[in-house]
Amino acid sequence: MKLSDFKFNFPKSYIAKYPVSPRDKSNLLVLDRETEVMEDKKFTDVINYMSKGDVMVVNETRVFQARLYGKKEKTNAKIEVFLLRELNEEDSIWDVIVDPARKVRIGNKIYFNDKLWCEVIDNTTSRGRTVRFNQPGNVFAAVEKIGLTPLPPYIKREAEPADKENYQTVFARVDGAVAAPTAGLHFTPKLLNKIKEKGIKIVPIILHIGLGTFRPVEVEDLTKHKMDSEFYEISPKTSDTINKAKASKNKIIVVGTSATRALESSITASGVVKPSRGWTDMFIYPPYKFRIADIIITNFHAPESTLIMLASAFAGYDFLIKAYKKAMKDKYRFLSYGDAMLIK
Repeated sequence: MKLSDFKFNFPKSYIAKYPVSPRDKSNLLVLDRETEVMEDKKFTDVINYMSKGDVMVVNETRVFQARLYGKKEKTNAKIEVFLLRELNEEDSIWDVIVDPARKVRIGNKIYFNDKLWCEVIDNTTSRGRTVRFNQPGNVFAAVEKIGLTPLPPYIKREAEPADKENYQTVFARVDGAVAAPTAGLHFTPKLLNKIKEKGIKIVPIILHIGLGTFRPVEVEDLTKHKMDSEFYEISPKTSDTINKAKASKNKIIVVGTSATRALESSITASGVVKPSRGWTDMFIYPPYKFRIADIIITNFHAPESTLIMLASAFAGYDFLIKAYKKAMKDKYRFLSYGDAMLIK
């Protein structure tokens, strides 16, 4: 497959700027890989594709308030600091992106309020910096009070107070993501209770989604694209539950491309999920043989994105492109706050 295979016209008006309320009333396009039949449903209908004994895998990563605005020491120049990931918790050292980058040099201090500031200790890329915060230990707690929700760059508006909750899944538990695992945004406590009552086991994994999820693929030959590394973790309990369900011929329903990548990154040669903790830069694109997921729930993604490539590897390229054409014709809502697909 080539990058140009995933290029199509994509009107900006299809991008959802706000989620529907309640979340589980979003539209759902169901794709049957065997028959290549598509059905228009509501998200609450996902439960009809699950049976007792099945396992649903969800990503427990939590989006933290990663966008900070501060003032540079001495000049008081306004600087945006976008937190990417924590490098050293004890010393409060982080990878960040700064804007305007030309004003930020090694040794500069940036003040966010009278309690929180950081010092630039290294340059990483043209806009990237490594900084040390004055808060030892939990920087997440400090930025939660003063930071803004890191809405995706394609949502052309400022973050609002409601986004702090809207851009967070009901599974969110562990700080570390700068982008939400968007397939999970459709679930509500009410829907989850119905799923549990039906006898479906819900198990967590963690994959902290980074800005790389929005990074465009810039090479025509997909084999030459390099994904950003993201931290993931799969517990012994989760892997054991998944492996037992697979052995019993129950379905594994994976919520989102991030959870799918975490699972595929942790498979042994014998085809079972092993408990694991580390970093993955796995890039999944057609052709690819998935070994764990029987059903994937995902959103409608941007053209030429790594996310649409993973979805097409699972659904089949031609079938997925046909589904996207139908979704655009029927005015489905796209991207993070948009509608969903269930591919079975």
